Formats: sequence, structure tokens, C-alpha cells
Amino acid sequence: MAVELRAVTESEFPDWLRALRTGFLNEPVVPDAMVADRLAHVDLDRTLGAVEGGRVVATFRSFRQELSTVGGGGLVADAVTQVTVAPTHKRRGLLSRLMAKDLAAARERGDAVATLIAAEYPIYGRFGFGPASWSTEWSVDLRRAGLDPRRGGAPEDGGRIDLTDAGEIRRIGPGLHRRLAGLRAGVTDRSPRGWDVGTGLGHQLEPWREPYYAVYRSASGEAEGFVAYGCDDRWNDAKQPENTLTVRDLIAVTPAAEHALWRYVCSVDWVTTVRTGHRAPDDPLPMLLPDPRAARTLSHADMVWLRILDVVRVLEERTYPVTDGLVLDVRDGDGFASGRYLLDASPKGASCAPTTAPAELVLDVAELARLVLGDGSAVRLALLGRIEEAVPGAAARADLLFRTSLRPFSPDIF
Repeated sequence: MAVELRAVTESEFPDWLRALRTGFLNEPVVPDAMVADRLAHVDLDRTLGAVEGGRVVATFRSFRQELSTVGGGGLVADAVTQVTVAPTHKRRGLLSRLMAKDLAAARERGDAVATLIAAEYPIYGRFGFGPASWSTEWSVDLRRAGLDPRRGGAPEDGGRIDLTDAGEIRRIGPGLHRRLAGLRAGVTDRSPRGWDVGTGLGHQLEPWREPYYAVYRSASGEAEGFVAYGCDDRWNDAKQPENTLTVRDLIAVTPAAEHALWRYVCSVDWVTTVRTGHRAPDDPLPMLLPDPRAARTLSHADMVWLRILDVVRVLEERTYPVTDGLVLDVRDGDGFASGRYLLDASPKGASCAPTTAPAELVLDVAELARLVLGDGSAVRLALLGRIEEAVPGAAARADLLFRTSLRPFSPDIF
């Protein structure tokens, strides 16, 4: 029976959702409330399915996203999500065909990049994606951290921390999130629906448990960060509390706010363990502790994957700390980004254009994705044989151009 790849209709959307839930090993039940909630927030023109005999056997969806770049700029991205193939239809090329269809549409729209968060690492490199940012989660044993329990969580800089509610987070959070995007590359924007779902509004996949919310305000009264967290309720046999505080969301736009919020969550009475949730790998928390070894790494994994569709726009949209020119020979099996490009960069700005000049660095588009947000090392990739130095020293020069003081990171999963 022939398999047709196309956008699904409104009447087919419940079956598309069922196929999605089946692919992710969720219960294959789609209540009417779930259908209505999801349908109100998806673009059916970008909700693709593989349909066989009237049944959806693969799912694929994309949406418009904004991605922050080095120096506070931004790119429009084609955000890929909810990709599944039914276990009865594996290894038939359905994902490859859906991806090709979506990337071609993204290139035609003028999107500079595509993004995704990979459920499995080996899948997406063959489509030109490379991991552009990483995330780390820590578990902090407060009994070993060396913090003075007499200090409490009150800031010492004239600022203050106030408990608040979800309504205020929905009011002040978007502005703080946008400020964060201006400070760190790799931040993906959070939609109004994302703020609603993250604060208990809209349809929830799991029973909602209201978190605690706390806001840091500077001495002038300006909100500079917030944290959302939950706690369990565990006591040992000696009637001593052994509770774990889990951070659900923490956004801070100044060092004072970040330090104060971490000190606050590490000072809550009855809490012996703090789980940080997914954070940037260079988050300051471990080094804020008198004993950084109290912060044990629970996970360290790739976060946002990037697929470059327009090399010129991607390289021109970011800033560079040094002055140099570099000729990049970019290989792309799908043809979207193939070519030789001259990047002429300085702290005052950058230009990038196709060139016939001899290549200095030869690399696949997926390897360029590792570099452009400032996280990857061209020298390391050269040592691994992933990129080729056509001119000795070109990888070291690329590191001086591309690498950043702060590692790229996005607090959002999509």
C-alpha cells in the first residue's frame, strides 16, 4: 500500500496525535480536550504525516522559532519537533523523506537554520545537524556543601527575594527571557503557550503540581531573575527531614540575581538535596559552594542541534572578538549550504560571501553547526579528523574567531 507524505487535515489530527503518542511510548489515547488544546496551537500546514490506508504511520512537525546568536543577535529557525515513525514502518526512509520535505520548505521560506532536540544522538547528523549546545544537571548534597546555615537566603547586595505566584511569572518572565537571549547565544524563544503550560495553564500531560515561585529584585526594585521549584516530602526513620528540592525553571539576567537565587534554593529549611534541572554546562552553581564537590553531575548531554541552511546569514549575524579572514569550504550532501565562503570578521562587524579563493578549513555543515554558536573547538574537531586544515593553523584561528566566554545554552525543551 502506498505511503503518502503530506500535511494532515484537521479531521486527521486526532490520528496524528495517536501516532505521535505511540511513537514516544505514551498511552495511545487522545482525549477530546487534548486534541482541542493541541489543535489550537499548531500550524497544520507544517504538521506533516506519512499516511497509509487512511492511517498516520509517521509524524513530523515544525514551527517558527527565534534563536539567539553570539553578541545578542538572532536568527529565524525552523524548529523541528514531534518526529516519530510507527514501529511497523521503520527502515523505510519515511524520516528521511519528511526531513527533506521540511528543510526544503524552510530554505524556500528563508529560514537561516533548522533546530531540534534529539531524543537519540546518532539519528540527525546524517541530515546535516550538529549539536550546537549542551546541558548539565547537578545534584547538590547540602550537607557536604559547606554553606553556613545561619546566612539563610537573604541577598547581601541590597536586593531581595520575594515569594510570588504564577501570574507574576507570566507577567515578568517573558521580558527576562528576552534579556537572557541578549546575553547568551543558543537561547530559543518561549511562546505564550510555553509560559502558560509552564505555569499550570492549558492541557497538561501529567497531573499538575503547583511549584513555588521566587523573584529576585535588585536594590532599585527591578526584577532580574526568578526561580520555580518543587519539593518532595521525605523523612527518615530518625524523624529527620531528607527532602529534595528540584528546580523547574531558573532565569537570571545579572550575576547578582543568579547568585542570590542559587543561594536561596540551597537555604530552604528541611531540604538536604537540590536538583538543578538542566543548566548551562558553565553554570556558576558548583563554584558558588564552599565545597564544589558537593555538586554531583547527574547528566551532561547535547541540547540544541543546529542545521545551517544559509551560511552567509549565520556567519554575518554574530559578533567576533578578533580580526581575521578565513576561507571555509563547507560540504553539504543535501546542497543547502555547500560552497566556499570567505568570512571577513572583526569586533566591528563581519561579512561573508562566496569565494573562489583556496580553502583554509574544510568541514561538513554539521561540524560548522558545532562552531557557530561558540561552543565547539575547531582544533579538537581537527584532532578527531572531523574537519581538515587545508592551511596549517587554520583551526586555531577559527577557535579565536568562533569560541565565546559563555557557552551557548537554552533553558527550553521543544
